[in-house]
Amino acid sequence: MSKVTDVNEYGEFGLIDHLTKSIKPKLSSTIMAIGDDAAVIKNARDYSVISTDMLVEGIHFDVRYSPLKHLGYKSIVVNLSDIFAMNVVPQHVTVSIAISSKYSVEALEELYEGIETACKFYNVDLVGGDTTSNLKGMALSVTAVGTTTDKETISYRSGAKVGDILCITGSLGAAYLGLQILEREKQLFLSDETIAPELSKHTYLIERQLKPEANKAAIEYFKKISLVPTSMIDVSDGLSSDLMHICKQSDVGAFIEEAKVPMIEEAKAAALEFNMDPITCALNGGEDYELLFTLDPMDIEKIKFMPDVHIIGEIVDKKDKLSLHTPGGNIHPLRAQGWNHF
Repeated sequence: MSKVTDVNEYGEFGLIDHLTKSIKPKLSSTIMAIGDDAAVIKNARDYSVISTDMLVEGIHFDVRYSPLKHLGYKSIVVNLSDIFAMNVVPQHVTVSIAISSKYSVEALEELYEGIETACKFYNVDLVGGDTTSNLKGMALSVTAVGTTTDKETISYRSGAKVGDILCITGSLGAAYLGLQILEREKQLFLSDETIAPELSKHTYLIERQLKPEANKAAIEYFKKISLVPTSMIDVSDGLSSDLMHICKQSDVGAFIEEAKVPMIEEAKAAALEFNMDPITCALNGGEDYELLFTLDPMDIEKIKFMPDVHIIGEIVDKKDKLSLHTPGGNIHPLRAQGWNHF
């Protein structure tokens, strides 16, 4: 009898590596294939940057607390974020949906209202897709495409060098804690339908989960100051996990200063409310869609006036691995404990 291997033995990215290990690009037009936030394809006069992602009901979203308009908006944003993470502005998307009979036309109109709102806000065009049936629930698959005429302005995960400065935009942990609040209130409601959900105290955290934004402003700022990060990734699976992707592709190590990791007070308070360590939420929460990037130290003055950016660490030699430096002088190894689809 042939061996049957559980996909959990690999995890999402290990499974991708395993399934694609023998698949190599054959065309000279394929500049970047599997292994980054997006693929890069050379055209006659420019370069296409392409990313695709899927959201599955019960895995990535729960319609008991995810309004369909917000879900449509989020499905676009999470894909645009991958294009921004390549230092490219997205221009087109396609949307494919698989739906069960429980969804009415009116429900799908609400979903597409959110999709249209996101497309208008980020100035991208919806140019196609597919619709099919599903035995249970809903699945959305979105593909985003951007173009650039200058190959040298594209940022990959593989460009970080020893001595580079590690930076991140915005703040971390809010989306994960928003999810914890939604799940808590859902369970309370399921146990007693007379209990009204208490969400008003945490509107920001909940919005970060249900209606995230992609960081277009950072890419616009980079263009304004003629800066190309040596490497970049969007924080979707958690800071620790996504930093590991950069280090793996760049063949380097890194350290993070715990005191420099940005987290708003509301998120810290919510973490303590759930008896969680705030830094653990910031490192491993995921779905923040902020941009984690590295800079040559010579470019550090260029981000001096960049809004909402934080220097959190440094790229080091591979032998030093990944670590967290605490305010008390302790050094802890960083492990990938973020979102795992399996």
